[in-house]
Amino acid sequence: MTGSVFERLTAGLPRLRETLRIAVLYNGDRQSPGAVIHQTHNPRSEKSYRPVAEDIAEALRNNGFRHVMLLPDDMTLAERLRQESIDIAWLNTAGVQGYDAVAHTPSLLEMAGIPYVGHRPLLAVTLDNKQVFKRECAGLGLPTPAFMVWDGVWGKLDPENEPRFQTAFRGYRGPFVVKPVTGRASQHVHFVPDYAGLTAAVDEVYRRTLNQVLVETFVGGPEYCVAVGGKVISRGGKLEQLAQPLVFSALERLLEPDEAIFTSMDIRPITQDRTRLLGPADGKTYDELVRLARAVHGEFQLRALVRLDIRADSDGRLHILEANPKPDLKRPDDKRTSLVCVGLGVHDMSYEDLILSQLMDRLEHYLRNRPAAVHHIAERL
Repeated sequence: MTGSVFERLTAGLPRLRETLRIAVLYNGDRQSPGAVIHQTHNPRSEKSYRPVAEDIAEALRNNGFRHVMLLPDDMTLAERLRQESIDIAWLNTAGVQGYDAVAHTPSLLEMAGIPYVGHRPLLAVTLDNKQVFKRECAGLGLPTPAFMVWDGVWGKLDPENEPRFQTAFRGYRGPFVVKPVTGRASQHVHFVPDYAGLTAAVDEVYRRTLNQVLVETFVGGPEYCVAVGGKVISRGGKLEQLAQPLVFSALERLLEPDEAIFTSMDIRPITQDRTRLLGPADGKTYDELVRLARAVHGEFQLRALVRLDIRADSDGRLHILEANPKPDLKRPDDKRTSLVCVGLGVHDMSYEDLILSQLMDRLEHYLRNRPAAVHHIAERL
């Protein structure tokens, strides 16, 4: 099953629509009875992601899939997957509690033998943990601002006398950005003008998260986002196989005069007027965004959608700030949108196309490269 995988998948799609049992997973509530054995700590701010899971499930149903259900990601998940005879899961969850929680559910699914739309465990952590991702980028020669990591268990950061700090920044005295190594929606991110505010900012982030804290050189030019997915896409409900991974929704995030860094969407929702869509007419900036997106896709061997946050320096050079392994997939409406959906129309794609693209691209990868994981699905094609 090599050269004909895409053709077989396309031909078998009607059968999959009738029979495939899909679970869209969202963050469970650790306070619910039976969700966990003991409640501990979640370094990431709490959010269920259920509304977006409902959007994804609705889009799958609109694409003709008859058996789509929502399941909470908690300790009951394995048994629920068995009870519902789930064929494939969709990871719209970042984990219930504990450290490296973004890898907990893909790890469980790997153990249980359930294929899924999402990143495998190690890659999920690599993308989600900003310091790990940035170290990988630096090792691959991909541009990222200078940084260091501070752990609150070491005590208070003294930038004047800390060797790690001096080695990382080599005399640079600000401005800086201080943020959690994992998080969501730009929460607990601080712009710090100089050394004077660093200790307090690092202490505050550690107090909030009880996790490592990233200190990064502030890059003050325009801020950009770009999404990259797979080669199998849906356009107008019809599957296509591209020569290269789809790069889309390259945009500039428009900052307000009072914003040195982008404000959390929990405070200022993402609307169309907060972005400017880019295209080939934007010349080298657009070309470089596409190049960086495809470089990350190839070097990290991505098998699911990511969004990259990128910012230019004063000379116009682009630097990768971070990757979002679970970008917001909210269905756009008249009031709000999601950054990855802004540019879908340029590619003649709808929200339903975006969701179908991710499912079909993941299945194509499994069928071509990991057939043992989807033998129960392949036999229906």
